[in-house]
Formats: sequence, C-alpha cells, structure tokens
Amino acid sequence: MLLRDIPNGQQRQPIFMSINRPYIGRFAPTPSGPLHQGSLVAALASYLDAHHHRGKWLLRMEDLDPPREDRAASELIPQQLLAHGLKWHGAMTYQSHNHRRYQETLAQLKGKNLLFPCTCSRKMLAAQAGLHQGDCHSLDPDQPTATARPHAWRLPVSDEVWWCEDRVYGHYGHNLMNAVGDPVLKRKDGPYAYQLAVVVDDHDAGINQVVRGLDLLDNTPRQLYLMACLDYEPPQYLHLPLMLNPAGQKLSKQNKARALDLSTPLQNLLSALRFLQQPLPPAELSEHTQQILDWAIRHWRVAAIPPHRAGVM
Repeated sequence: MLLRDIPNGQQRQPIFMSINRPYIGRFAPTPSGPLHQGSLVAALASYLDAHHHRGKWLLRMEDLDPPREDRAASELIPQQLLAHGLKWHGAMTYQSHNHRRYQETLAQLKGKNLLFPCTCSRKMLAAQAGLHQGDCHSLDPDQPTATARPHAWRLPVSDEVWWCEDRVYGHYGHNLMNAVGDPVLKRKDGPYAYQLAVVVDDHDAGINQVVRGLDLLDNTPRQLYLMACLDYEPPQYLHLPLMLNPAGQKLSKQNKARALDLSTPLQNLLSALRFLQQPLPPAELSEHTQQILDWAIRHWRVAAIPPHRAGVM
C-alpha cells in the first residue's frame, strides 16, 4: 500500500473557516432512543449558536446502524424538538439515504491510495492495545485475494499530531498513529463507519460550525485528517460538557436516561440553560417556549459555558 498522498508534517493545524461565510450548523442525533435532557442541552446549544449568528440550523438523522436503531425514535425525535420550539431549516436528512455518496468517497480515497482492505480481528490487534497501525498495508486492494474474505476498509493515518482549537476547551489534539490507529471507514459486516459519514455529510451540507458533546471531542483530530485527505475545508468546533445522572454516569440511552417530558418544555429549556450557565430570562418572559428561545438567542454567551468535563443533572 502506497502512502505517498497522506498529508505529512509533525503537527497539523486545521485552516479555520472565513468569518465572512454564512453560519451553517446542525444537530445530528442517532435514533437509538428518544431524546433526554442531555440531548436537549446539545440541541439547544447548537440551535442558539446558529441563531445568535443569524445562521442556519439543520437536522440530520444519523441512522447508519439498523440493529441499534429504533424506528419509533426516528419519528419521535423531531416531535420532541418541535415541542421545545426548536425548528430546523429545510428538510430533515437521513444518513441511510447517502450510501451511494459514501461509496463514491471510498472510491475517491482508493484512487489516492488512501484506502486498504483489512481482515484483522480484535484478537489479532490486542497486542497493540486494539489499534491498527499498518499491519495490512502490504495487501494490494486490487488483487482478488485481498478482498476474498470479509474485510473492513481502513484509512492509513500519519504519524503526526492533528489538533483543533475548540471554542470552549481550547487546544486539543493527539498523534493519530498512537491514539487511534488506522480508522475503519467501512465495517467488515457492511455498514459505513460514523467517521466517514459525518465528514461527508457535513461537507455536502456546507456545515462550517459543529456544536456537539464532549464525548465526541476525541473524534475531531481523525475527522480533520480525513477532511484533509478529501480536500475538505474543516469547520470550527464547540464541544459541550456532559450531563451526568446522580450516579455519575453520562446521561445516555444506554444508561436508561428518561425521555424528555413533553408536558414540561419550559422547565426543560430553563434547566438546559442553567446547565450551560446562560443568563435566564425574567419570569414574565418565561411563559412560552419562543419567549425563552428569543431571550436565550440574544443573550447567548459561549464564554459562560463551563469548561469542565461533566456536570450533575
């Protein structure tokens, strides 16, 4: 496997978008269950940041992995957002509709010698802490024997540091080879990987501002690297502290976080604003969701968001 087209250098910094470009942001939930209060924090923050900058706020359903998805959640999530006054611009999109686009991108990477087949198992990679660090580069993806068995498609990474300047957490990065190894872009069992889909979808939608939870911060360097391989301009990032339950667990569907109570949208919005340490509207402007949102848009302050890792609900 030839690596001549991999970006090189000791430390790579993304080129940030021009401030003259119109703001385009998004909220991209996975429909594995209904939204909970932690999901609302992420949705509200991305909505407020977009509207504060007079930009667009898009909605994308990240439905790439059918076994993990709940059809009812795909229908409920938009209803939950609308119940809290969070209206998106344009039509909601679905990753499951973009398989042809992902395949085209894989072909583009293959044409640059930036894609290789991999049959490694987790057991085989255990000696390397689970990281794939070039073991399959000698395989030739153009030879039938390389793809005769079930295989994943991986992107070979460079031995260098990639980093971003996050709007809340500041300078963050790591050495791709040592931290994540060669990422899978299409899994052995068939589905396209999140890392590929999110980069392609954000690019195609013109997303230039990404607001999301802190649990995705460590995904950012490898996504920036993939963008560079595809000659995509990177967005700016704003990661948010995670909301915890009283047991110290991140609010998540896996930890059985309660679905948003649609009978209390005002309280839910105010709770999310408190968590983000944003100014709260006076009582007389807290009687309707739109009043709360209008106040919050005008008074949105990224500098007030606490840069700790998590907070208790």
